[in-house]
Amino acid sequence: MRQDGDAVEYHAATLNLTLYRTDTEAYLQGLSSQSPAIYVVMRESRTENPLDVTLVTASPYEAQDYADTGEELVEKVPMPEGLVAWIRDFVTLHHEDEMFVKRRRNKARVDQVQDGIGDARIRQTADVYRAPGARKGVVH
Repeated sequence: MRQDGDAVEYHAATLNLTLYRTDTEAYLQGLSSQSPAIYVVMRESRTENPLDVTLVTASPYEAQDYADTGEELVEKVPMPEGLVAWIRDFVTLHHEDEMFVKRRRNKARVDQVQDGIGDARIRQTADVYRAPGARKGVVH
C-alpha cells in the first residue's frame, strides 16, 4: 500500500470483526488496557503468500486461546479510536455483570467410610481390600 523508509505497509486481507454479547467481559478487559488492540490470527499458507489471515478479534481471551495452540501466529494491532468507540458502545449496550456465586460444599465426610466393597460398578462377592494371597481356612 505504501512505503516510508524501511517500513512497508501491505494489505493482507479484509475480514469482518464480529462481536458477541457473551464476550463483553473480554472486550472490557481489552478496552481497559493501556493501548486497546485488535488481534489478528494468521496461519501458514499453502499458497504463494507466507501467511493466511484467518481471524480478527477484539477479545484478548480468544487471542490467547489461539496463541496457546502454537499453530497460529497472533499479532496485536493497536485499535483506531473509531473502533474503540464502536466496541465501547457495543459493550455498553450488551454487557451484564454476572454475580459471583460461591459454590457450597457438601459437609458429609465420605472419606471415613470403608465398607470393603470397592468399586460399586464391579461385581464382587469378596472383600476387595484383603491381602492377595490370604484365603479363609488356609493356614501356613
